[in-house]
Amino acid sequence: TKTISKCYVQVTGMTCASCVANIERNLRREDGIHSILVALMAGKAEVRYNPAVIHPSAIAELIRELGFGATVMENCGEGDGILELVVRGMTCASCIHKIESTLMKTNGVLYCSVALATNKAHIKYDPEIVGPRDVIQVIKDLGFTTSLVKKDRSASHLDHKQEIRQWKRSFVVSLVFCIPVMGLMIYMMVMDSQLSDAHAHHNMSSEEMEARHSSMVLEYQLLPGLSVMNFLSFLLCVPVQMFGGWYFYIQAYKALKHKTANMDVLIVLATSIAFVYSFVILLVAMAEKAKVNPVTFFDTPPMLFVFISLGRWLEHVAKGKTSEALARLISLQATEATIVTLGPDNVLLSEEQVDVELVQRGDIVRVIPGGKFPVDGRVIEGHSMVDESLITGEAMPVTKKPGNTVIAGSINQNGALLISATHVGADTTLSQIVKLVEEAQTSKAPIQQFADKLSGYFVPSIVAVSVVTLFAWIIIGFVDFEIVEKYFLGYNKSISAAEVIIRFAFQASITVLCIACPCSLGLA
Repeated sequence: TKTISKCYVQVTGMTCASCVANIERNLRREDGIHSILVALMAGKAEVRYNPAVIHPSAIAELIRELGFGATVMENCGEGDGILELVVRGMTCASCIHKIESTLMKTNGVLYCSVALATNKAHIKYDPEIVGPRDVIQVIKDLGFTTSLVKKDRSASHLDHKQEIRQWKRSFVVSLVFCIPVMGLMIYMMVMDSQLSDAHAHHNMSSEEMEARHSSMVLEYQLLPGLSVMNFLSFLLCVPVQMFGGWYFYIQAYKALKHKTANMDVLIVLATSIAFVYSFVILLVAMAEKAKVNPVTFFDTPPMLFVFISLGRWLEHVAKGKTSEALARLISLQATEATIVTLGPDNVLLSEEQVDVELVQRGDIVRVIPGGKFPVDGRVIEGHSMVDESLITGEAMPVTKKPGNTVIAGSINQNGALLISATHVGADTTLSQIVKLVEEAQTSKAPIQQFADKLSGYFVPSIVAVSVVTLFAWIIIGFVDFEIVEKYFLGYNKSISAAEVIIRFAFQASITVLCIACPCSLGLA
């Protein structure tokens, strides 16, 4: 007997089915080549040849002569079929041994491992020799019941609905509380500028008196040291910190647990420090029964959360759009196939309905009018028109007669066809397209990887800068108080110099943290 080897050749430059036919037709004529199967989407040719007559490099050369690029693929494990089964009825280790040893003896099974705990069997096989149905039959003959691990056809991993919902909620909560905070802030600013104008002229008219009076309403102290303004800001800030920032806290905690620092860590740091600092300062002011209201940062967390949760929400909406296209593609796949057994002269002997995953290469599949083609294959018998618009975009049906190729997922229109399966499972054109789109989504652009790497250093360095700022200002303040006085406008002469310095230092360092958050949006 001739020994037959198998090799895989990566083929580039194929544009359509006629390229595939061209390569297959020309190579079949060559000496020593037993069979050839080309997959267009994967850009891969599987060649069975006689090593005594021809070498893989010569095969690649033949394809190159036809005007395509071709390289021999080294890792030939690509063509192995992988099967995941659920096996019921196993009781002990000897059952496992029985299944494994019997399967390994089966011709074409390359690897097999069975786990008793999960009831799962993982099998690698050569699709040229055996197929999933044969393997299942072997296990059934041993007295166990077995079924395929159900693939999730709904593609729920592509569904971003839940994330979209959660970020939208987060954004809305932050926004609802952010608007009043911003309103209060702008109002205070306007009033302050009017007051300073009035002070400059020393002659206050009645309107200015009123302006002063109304800004006093916000400055009015409910308790000594607690103004209406600060109290309202505090009330509005708490729900944002709790509900708006909930997801950020979870993400940040997870990141820190793995000893990494990401955007969320920065956001949480900035908002928490601003919140806690403001809260503590309020408590101190109340304890001191201060006459002048302290400067707080309650406006920072709501505004940060609004911008960032809006960003996240939009990002997930965009992701959802591309994933939707993928999910639609996946839904085009047929779920079942009708496999027929043919006798001499193509007489139908029997037919059975099986799961698409169980169709083996070389099976004869019957497709009725209006049915979807479950796998890629070649027509053996019958004439029909087929709608292949899902792949080609061509609205007109294409005529199919014996010898033509058909594509999985396309729709048979008016005649019943018998096809011989050539590409099954993950090798069908549709599966390959889905795989390509998935890969395109999961792979990162080089610039994105660079940004991710940067943000790894970005967070710690910002925190460091912020700490440096804090200590630098404390030192400057104690050495030369006048500099702080010059920059820290509007502080009250009644508080001690030390307190002024520390407050100013904190203000500066928190500002660094808060400003760096949107900056990482820039990185993104």
